[in-house]
Amino acid sequence: MMMKFLLLIVFLIPLSFSKKSFWINQCMMFLITFMFVSQFSFSGDYLNLSYFWGVDLLSFVMILLSFWVCSLMVIASESLFKTGYYYNLFMFVLLVLLISLYCTFASMNLFVFYLFFEMSLIPTLVLIIGWGYQPERIQAGIYLLFYTLIASLPMMVAIFFYYKMSDSLDYYFFFYEVDLLMFYLCMSLVFFVKMPMYFVHLWLPKAHVEAPVSGSMILAGVMLKLGGYGLMRLMSVFIPISLKINFIYVSISLVGGVYVSLICVRQGDIKSLIAYSSVAHMGLVLGGIMTMNFFGLSGSLVMMVAHGLCSSGLFCLANISYERLGSRSFYLNKGLINLMPSMSLWWFLLSSSNMAAPPSLNLVGEIILINSLVSWSLWCMIFLSLISFFSAVYSLYLYSYSQHGKIFSASYSYFLGSVREYLLLFMHWFPLNLLILKGEYFVLW
Repeated sequence: MMMKFLLLIVFLIPLSFSKKSFWINQCMMFLITFMFVSQFSFSGDYLNLSYFWGVDLLSFVMILLSFWVCSLMVIASESLFKTGYYYNLFMFVLLVLLISLYCTFASMNLFVFYLFFEMSLIPTLVLIIGWGYQPERIQAGIYLLFYTLIASLPMMVAIFFYYKMSDSLDYYFFFYEVDLLMFYLCMSLVFFVKMPMYFVHLWLPKAHVEAPVSGSMILAGVMLKLGGYGLMRLMSVFIPISLKINFIYVSISLVGGVYVSLICVRQGDIKSLIAYSSVAHMGLVLGGIMTMNFFGLSGSLVMMVAHGLCSSGLFCLANISYERLGSRSFYLNKGLINLMPSMSLWWFLLSSSNMAAPPSLNLVGEIILINSLVSWSLWCMIFLSLISFFSAVYSLYLYSYSQHGKIFSASYSYFLGSVREYLLLFMHWFPLNLLILKGEYFVLW
C-alpha cells in the first residue's frame, strides 16, 4: 500500500526533465497529496503495511505535511521557471528530497529511518548551494552539513549497540529499555541538532537566510520536524534514563526559547527573524516531548504541524517582498500596506498565527504544551509566560515594521501580486486555521 505512493513519486522524476513540465509535475504532486489524504484512518496502529513501510497517525501527519509543503514549494518557485534557471534540475532535487522524507516517515525500522534521515540532508544542501542567492550560501551549507554529520555518526553506533541488546530494530518491538547516559546522548544528539535545540541551533538562521524560498520552506516546514519525530519514536526506549536527566533539556529549551525570542526582537532581517522564531517554537516542542507525558506528545505533534504551515507561509511572504524590492531588510521593507494592501492581510493573518492567536492550530498546540509543562513543574510557568509574551512582541514587530511607516524605497514595483501568490498564501493559512476544528485527530495515538 505504501509502495504505490513511493512509486508515484519515483515516476515523476523522468517527467521533471521534459520541457514545460514544471506545472504538470506540481499538479501531480497535489494529486498524490489528495490520494494520500484518502488513506486516513482513526486507528492508532500501523496501517497500509508493505514490507517495512507503514503509517500510524504520527507518520501519516508528517508525510501529509511533507507532500503539502513540497507541492507549495513548486508554486513559490515560479521565478526559477520564468528565468529558466535550471528548473528541471530543481524539480529533480525536490523529488529526491520528497522521496527521502517519505521513506523517513514511512519506515518502521530504525536503521531504514536513519538511512533516509541522513539522505534528506543532501538534496537540502544542493538546494541551498545551487539556488541560494548570496556567496555566504557555501558557508551556510557547510554549517548545515557538519552540524548534522558530527551528531549523526554517534547515532549510527548507538543503533548497532541497541540491535545487539534487543535483537530487533523494528519500532513494534521496542520493549528493551536502556538506562545508559552515553547511549541516550549518542542517540538523541542528532535530533537535538535537527530540531534545533538552543546551543546547537546556529546552523539554522544561516541556512534559512542563504536558502532560496523553497529551501526555507522545506527546512521550516518539514526538516525541523524530523528531530521531533525521531525523539517521539525512541522515547519508549529511553524511559529510565529520561526520568533522571530530562529536566536539563526542558530547562535548556525553555530558557533558550526566551533568549531566542529576545534575539528576534532586535533582528534587522525579515528571514532571520522568522528563522529565530522557529527555534523558539521548536524549543517548546522539545520541552513538551521531554516531559514524557501524553499531553506533551500530543501538543508537540500539533505544534509541529502548525509551525510547519505557519513558518513556511511567512517565508513565502518574505520572498514576495524580496522579489519586488531586492532586499530583506526591515529598513527598506516599510509601508507595504500603502503599496499592496491585500498582501498586508496575509502578513497579518500569518503573523497572528505565529503568535498563537485563535483560531490557529498554533493556539491548540501552545495550550496543550503549556498544560504539559506546567503539570511537570510549576517553575515552567515563568518561562512559558515570557515565551508567549515575546512571541506576540516579535510577531507584531514583524507585521508593523514591514507594513506601516513611510515608504522608504522609490524602486518598488507597483505590481499588486499575482493569483499564484495569493493561492500560495491561502493554502498555507487555510489548513492551519481549519485543522483546529479537527483537533481530536492529533490526540488519538
